[in-house]
Amino acid sequence: MSGWLLDHLPVLPVLLPVATAIALLLLGDHGGGSHGHRRLLQARRIALVSAVLGLLLALLLLRQADTGVLAVYRLGGWPAPFGIVLVVDRLSALMLLLTSLVALPVLLYASGGWDAHGRYFHALFQFQLMGLNGAFVTGDLFNLFVFFEVLLVASYVLMLHGGGAERLRIGLHYVVLNLVASALFLVGVALVYGLTGTLNLADLASRVPQVQGPDAAVLRAAALLLLVVFGFKAALAPLSLWLPATYAAASPPAAALFAIMTKVGVYAIWRLHGVVFGDVAGADPGTTAALAVQPWLLPLALAGSVLGMLGALAAHSLQRLVAWLTVSSVGTILAGVGLFGAAAWSAALYYLINSTLVIAALFLLAELVSAQRGEVGGRLQPASAVAQPILLGLLLLLAAASSAGLPPLPGFIGKVMLLQAAWGHAQAGLVWSVVLVVGFCTLLGL
Repeated sequence: MSGWLLDHLPVLPVLLPVATAIALLLLGDHGGGSHGHRRLLQARRIALVSAVLGLLLALLLLRQADTGVLAVYRLGGWPAPFGIVLVVDRLSALMLLLTSLVALPVLLYASGGWDAHGRYFHALFQFQLMGLNGAFVTGDLFNLFVFFEVLLVASYVLMLHGGGAERLRIGLHYVVLNLVASALFLVGVALVYGLTGTLNLADLASRVPQVQGPDAAVLRAAALLLLVVFGFKAALAPLSLWLPATYAAASPPAAALFAIMTKVGVYAIWRLHGVVFGDVAGADPGTTAALAVQPWLLPLALAGSVLGMLGALAAHSLQRLVAWLTVSSVGTILAGVGLFGAAAWSAALYYLINSTLVIAALFLLAELVSAQRGEVGGRLQPASAVAQPILLGLLLLLAAASSAGLPPLPGFIGKVMLLQAAWGHAQAGLVWSVVLVVGFCTLLGL
C-alpha cells in the first residue's frame, strides 16, 4: 500500500460516506416510472459499493491499529491541541468495523424495497455513517459534538422516513429531546474549555488532574453534565425512556442502524469518563475531577439493565420488546465500564460487539416475522402460522439465546467475562445478582 494512502487513511471513513451522499444527491431522488426506477437502482449500487469500501477501510485501519501504531491525522496541518485531529487506535478502529458490519447488511435489507418508501434514503444513510464514523475517530471534544449533530440530523429524517402519523408524533419528541441534550452538551463543553483551556482529548487527560480547588468542583459538575448528555444518547437509565417508542416506530432498517447509534453515547462515556476523567495516576478524586462519575455510573447502568428487562417483559409488540432489550444491553455494557478495570472493560467491549449485532438482527427479524403474520403484525398475541416457521424460528431462537446469555453463544461469554471481572469489587454481589436475574427474565420475555 502506498505511503500516501496510509497517511490519509484515518480521514477516509469520514470522507467516503460524505462524498457518496453528495453523489447520491446529485443523482436525484427516485420518482415514478421507469426513469425513477433506474435512478433508484443506481443509488442502491452506489450506496452498496460505498458500504463495501467502508468495510475494507475499517479492516485496514483495524489491522494498522493492531500493530500498536496510533494513527493521527491533522486537518490543515495544524498541530494538536490547536487544530482538528482525527485519531484511530484499537478501540476506534474496532468501532468503525462494527459500524460497517451493521451498515452493510442493513443497506442490503433496505434495498429490498424499504428505501423506496420515502425520499433520499441512501443519501441520508450515508450522512448517518459519516456522523458515526466521525464520532469514533475524532480526537477533539467539540468535534465530537459536531459529529453527534451530523448523525442526529440524519437520524431525525431516517426516523420519519416513510411517513405516518405515529412516526411523526414520536419523531417530534425524539427531535426536541435531542435538541435539549445538544444544548447541554455545549454548556458542558464550554465549562471544560473554560477550566482547562483545551478540548483535545489527549491534552485534557493530562490537564484535568491539574485542576484543583474550587475549579475542580466546577469541573466535576461539567463531567456530570456530560454524563447526562452522553447518557441520554446511550439510553442510560433514567434517560432511556425515549428509546423504545422511537425505535419501535422507526422503519426496520433505520431501527437496525440505530442499534449502533446508541453505542456512540457509550463510546463517548468510555472515552471521556473512562480516560479523561478516569483513574488518572497521581490524581486525588477528592481534590480533582478524576473519577467524577464513578459513584453514579455503575448503579445507573445496573438500573438501566433492570429497567430494560422489565420493559421487555411488559412489551406488547415484538418491535418494542427488541427496543427494550437495547436499553438492557446498554446497561450491561456500561456496568462493565463503571467497574473501571481492564478486565471489566474487555468484557464490556466484547459484549458491546455481540449485543449490537444481535439487536440489529432482531429488528430486521421482527419485521420479517411481522410481515408474515397478517394484520396482527408484530403484536404479541396468537396469529396464523408464518410462511417460514423453521428458518425464522431458528434465527430468532439463536438471537434470543445470545441476548439472554445462554451457553455457548457469544452473549454468554460476554456475561461470564463481566462476572469474573466484578469478582472482588465492592459491588460484586449487586453486579452478579442483576446480570443473572436480568438474563433469566430476558429469556422469559423472549
